[in-house]
Amino acid sequence: MKETKTAMMDVYFMDARSKLIDIAAFMDRAERYGETGDYRYQEFVKALDALRSSDRAESVLMKLSDPSKEPSEKASAGPAVGAYQKD
Repeated sequence: MKETKTAMMDVYFMDARSKLIDIAAFMDRAERYGETGDYRYQEFVKALDALRSSDRAESVLMKLSDPSKEPSEKASAGPAVGAYQKD
């Protein structure tokens, strides 16, 4: 069944709205706790700029991903952090 424009909005709008509010709350907390200098926050803010591109999902993903072409020799011992930390 092909979705109509209205049906697409009916299905996805409230979920997207909720996520947008979560993003705003995350940014408010980062500011309140003085964490805006953290590399993850900085990369997150840069990724928000990708929302202006025509290929938003791919652009956001690439902004937060490791750009390396070759695998590293060993995995890090720590947890996944969700943003690439440039050296």
